[in-house]
Amino acid sequence: MALSPKARPYLLVAALVLAVVGVLVAKLPAETGRPVAVPPTSTPPVVDEVGGDGAGDPYYPQDGNSGYDVSGYDIAISYDPATKHLDGQARITAVATADLSRFNLDLYQLEVSEVTVDEQEARFAREGDHELVVTPAQPLRREQRFVVTVTYAGEPTVVQDRALGRSGWQISASGGAFAAGQPHSATTWFPANDTPRDKATFKLAARVPDGWSAVSNGVEEGSTSEGGWTTFRWNAPQPMATYLTTVAIDRWTFDRSTLPDGTPVVSAYAPGALDARADHRRLPEVIEFLSGKFGPYPFQAAGGIFLVDNIGFSLETQTRPIYAQWANLDTMVHENAHMWFGDSVSLRSWSDICLNECFASYAQWLWEEGKDGADLDDRFRSEVARTRDSEAYWGRKLYDMGRGNEFRGVYDKGQLAVHALRRQVGEEAFDKVLKEWTAEHRDGNASWPEFEEHVERVSGQDLDAFFAAWFRGAELPPSDDLLYPGSLRR
Repeated sequence: MALSPKARPYLLVAALVLAVVGVLVAKLPAETGRPVAVPPTSTPPVVDEVGGDGAGDPYYPQDGNSGYDVSGYDIAISYDPATKHLDGQARITAVATADLSRFNLDLYQLEVSEVTVDEQEARFAREGDHELVVTPAQPLRREQRFVVTVTYAGEPTVVQDRALGRSGWQISASGGAFAAGQPHSATTWFPANDTPRDKATFKLAARVPDGWSAVSNGVEEGSTSEGGWTTFRWNAPQPMATYLTTVAIDRWTFDRSTLPDGTPVVSAYAPGALDARADHRRLPEVIEFLSGKFGPYPFQAAGGIFLVDNIGFSLETQTRPIYAQWANLDTMVHENAHMWFGDSVSLRSWSDICLNECFASYAQWLWEEGKDGADLDDRFRSEVARTRDSEAYWGRKLYDMGRGNEFRGVYDKGQLAVHALRRQVGEEAFDKVLKEWTAEHRDGNASWPEFEEHVERVSGQDLDAFFAAWFRGAELPPSDDLLYPGSLRR
């Protein structure tokens, strides 16, 4: 994610301290839906385990769920911009990781009318503002593959977070709508296991009135029209974190082309956004440059979604970033760097956000060095000199920074830290660190401590003091050897 220039100063001074006090009550919520008679069975009863209502992220303990692993989402929605009403059906294919008598999905506020598990009607209940508790007709056994189908409807809305702002389903200035935001977005328009730890494939069929169009992630699979409505189909066959999914509905102008290797490029421009074409025509050049730094492009599609909305961020929605009105070429470099750092290799916990943002931000420096001849050592020294006495600048941790502080330091201090790391380990090792990291963890998840171990292994250096000073610390690195490693020393 890239923040708008106006948004960044507020994050530099805002630090949210939240205390989470939880009392777990083992109580089954009141259930809705028609009762289901469970047929008698001669097999031994399943252990009465229930899926948890959280996936274990310390910052967002109720995000996601435990007890199962999703392999694929197949979503069908119908949305009318005139009424802002959405009808949806989600088919979610998953594997139970424990014996389950019930399990949870995340769905924010939308109304559910029916749930089936393996085509048998299931009981369901709502708990809080986003938990959907499902009790299948027959308990699920560990390692059992199952398909849960959820039929739902309503007027999608946003999730408001005092520290992170608005995420989710948003009405665009042109009258359409788009879904974007982190860490929450997906569950404002479809039920999901809403945690980056459970990546899955994603298919979407989006039905909109004729004259409107729908763009999403992955490969375009055509459209069909009937009765005044058109359905647009998209397929993202590589695993994706839920917050990286999107759908955007507008009167789009589409540009279609290919990268030199044949990868399809589909870009969509909202009315009034066609000026963005000039920068975006350089996308093949950007991807070629980043591939030289990070390894082969990791996906089967590319492109962009260009809004006329002046929202406070652009976002790396997988294969097809969403760009705010203020976005420029620098933003495009940043969001496409996320295809490697954040999308293909996703964080394990939100405390690991530097793996996404520090490296996407440093990609902007690499681009300016490679394309414009920028002297990054001089830029580094100038930035240190400018901020040396600023406790607000150096007092922002880049790893395990605390809930609500995820985006305070990663865009600027993060650039300095990654450049210092490059000079600490040397050019050859740094190149190897980046390319081997993206290759080893492709389509998966990883944590910041794993990255530290990876760098030490590749470089052959003990970097405990370096990482403590630059990424885990909240002050200016305490010695010149740490502050100015390698060629940064004078």
